[in-house]
Amino acid sequence: MTIVGREYKYGGAKALVELHELHMREFLETWRKAKAAGVALPDTSDPDYNSMEHVLCHTLGAAGHYMNWMCRVLELPDPGIDPVPGLDEIESAAAGYLEHVIERWSGPLVDVVEGCFGPQTYLSSWNTHYCIDAMLEHAVMHPVRHAFQLNALLARR
Repeated sequence: MTIVGREYKYGGAKALVELHELHMREFLETWRKAKAAGVALPDTSDPDYNSMEHVLCHTLGAAGHYMNWMCRVLELPDPGIDPVPGLDEIESAAAGYLEHVIERWSGPLVDVVEGCFGPQTYLSSWNTHYCIDAMLEHAVMHPVRHAFQLNALLARR
């Protein structure tokens, strides 16, 4: 993992950053299995489920958005996360982009003290208030949820 050996002022942040990396890697592996198996996504009005490539772009892109949001509300420097590759290149670029996101996730929260992770809340881009701890937990569960959905579709095949 990218941050092993790094000392964080708040151990909870370190744990969640490591869990995010773990589950993002697991999601990508699951996505590849589902794609190779020809999994068909269910009909939905959710544009993030228009295709397997949409799911991949959505999940990888969200990882960057979560850290960008945390840095913005905590008034930390921009973490320098590149925009997610487009639908036409996401499959071939996914592994490299994930490594980029993981690397950019590894540093911003290192020196943030525990008191900054809550209880203060901030408005997310989807109009829900989150403290930083809750957003980190949300970021960890996001790839878990999408991997769970893809595994369920694989199991039905």
